[in-house]
Amino acid sequence: MKNDEIRDLKKEDLVDKIQDTEKMLNKMRMDHSVSELENPMSLQHTRRLLAKLKTEDNNRQKQKI
Repeated sequence: MKNDEIRDLKKEDLVDKIQDTEKMLNKMRMDHSVSELENPMSLQHTRRLLAKLKTEDNNRQKQKI
């Protein structure tokens, strides 16, 4: 997901996407601990996506104040 797409999300969609990504990352970590993932780099991509989403959410909260 690109930064422009993240900025275009509504507040509710952004929060939902953050929650979904956190759940997906936790599931991937559990799967990876049991057996190796098909693509271990997907953990890194998911972590970075989550960081981008949380950064955008944080920036929006700062603008409100």
